[in-house]
Amino acid sequence: MRGDPRRRALAAYPFIIDMVPRFGDMDANRHLNNVAIARFYEEARVRFHWHVRDTHPAAGRFRVLVAHVAIDYMGEGHWPDPLKVGVGIVELGGSSYRLGLGLFQADDCLGLCDSVLVHRGEHGTQPLPFELRAALEPMHLKL
Repeated sequence: MRGDPRRRALAAYPFIIDMVPRFGDMDANRHLNNVAIARFYEEARVRFHWHVRDTHPAAGRFRVLVAHVAIDYMGEGHWPDPLKVGVGIVELGGSSYRLGLGLFQADDCLGLCDSVLVHRGEHGTQPLPFELRAALEPMHLKL
């Protein structure tokens, strides 16, 4: 993640949401702490999935589970300055996909996150349904 400068550009992400840090998100050093940053990524991941469901009803009420999360911290965030989180597909697999997320404040990239999501069917891991794959395909990062 960190080694790819294209990931550090907000314009590379097809889905962008605004977030507001809370006073309680600061640590003793007066910057946003790592737990708060992980929550921003989690919130963005959930909002991304709700966006896919809302804009692609044919995809149905799919169920995905988080299999892996990796975070690179690259800068300090400060309260109360607003944040933007960009989200996009990095890779689509057979039964899983990898989301790339970037956290930005005042045009600075504070960090990057990769999350691997696995499609879960009634009896365990199942291939991504065609409708879900079709909904995710146009959401690739613009790299």
